[in-house]
Amino acid sequence: MGRRKSIDPQQLLDAAERVVAQMGAARLTLDAVAAEAGVSKASVVYDFQSKAGLIQAVVERAVARDNAFNREAAKGFNQDALLRGRIAAAAQPFPEAFQPVALALCAAMAQDPQLRAPIQHNQAQILAEIQQQATHPRSALLAYLALEGMKLLESLDYVQWPAAQRQQLLQDIGALIETPPR
Repeated sequence: MGRRKSIDPQQLLDAAERVVAQMGAARLTLDAVAAEAGVSKASVVYDFQSKAGLIQAVVERAVARDNAFNREAAKGFNQDALLRGRIAAAAQPFPEAFQPVALALCAAMAQDPQLRAPIQHNQAQILAEIQQQATHPRSALLAYLALEGMKLLESLDYVQWPAAQRQQLLQDIGALIETPPR
C-alpha cells in the first residue's frame, strides 16, 4: 500500500502567486496552479476546496507575512513601536516580484467583499493598536494614513519615489508621530 505524498500548502500558495502574477486573479484556475506546482488538481482542491478558497489563502498569507515583517521591524522601538516599526519596515520598498500579484489581488478584492475582509479586519486591528500605543493618537493616525497612502501609491505603480526622496518622506512621516495635535 502506497503512502500519500505530502504536499506543502505553502508551495501551492507560491505556485498560486506565480499564476496570479502571470495571468491575474480573475483568470487563475486550479488546473493552472496544479500544473505550476507540479501536482494534481485534486491536491489543490484537497487543501483549498475552490478557486475562491485558494485566492483567500493567498490574501491571508500576504497579510500574515506583512504583519510579521512589520512586527519584526517594531522590536527596536519602545514608544509608538508598532507605527515606528511600520515606518522602518517601509524603508525597504515593496518587493518588485510581488507587485504583479498585489495588483491582481487588488483587482480581485475590488469585486469581492469576502477577499477584502481579512484586509479590513487587519487594518482595524492595526489602527486600534496604533491608537492605543500612541503618545499623540491623532498625530499617529495622520502618520499612519500618510505612510499607507505612500505605500499604496507605490504598490499600485502610480508613483515610484527616488530613493533619497522616499527616505525623506519616511522621515517626515516619522516626525508626524511626535507632533502634538493642535
